[in-house]
Amino acid sequence: MASNVVTVTQANFAAEVLQSTQPVLVDVWAAWCNPCRMLAPILDQVASEQLGKLKVVKVNSDENMSLAMELGIMSLPTLILFKGGKEATRLVGLMSKPMIMSRLAPYL
Repeated sequence: MASNVVTVTQANFAAEVLQSTQPVLVDVWAAWCNPCRMLAPILDQVASEQLGKLKVVKVNSDENMSLAMELGIMSLPTLILFKGGKEATRLVGLMSKPMIMSRLAPYL
């Protein structure tokens, strides 16, 4: 995992995501999820390229089940963009980097 991607738990979600001054892309994933593992290097690239403009964090749904339930996660991987502490958009499933960036662009 790239150092630009932060692991977030139930304990620090509010501080890292909801109170962030920049947009935050939350990757909800699980170790057993193959598409999640395929998405990880793409998100590492996004985090590196958007450094200073977008914060990328990962939430392990198995280790943070109550948080995943609060976020309304129905399938993995799910990417949720938070801006100003509120959900701005949600992307579900494995997507290419250009697809992800085109969906995020209006919010960055």
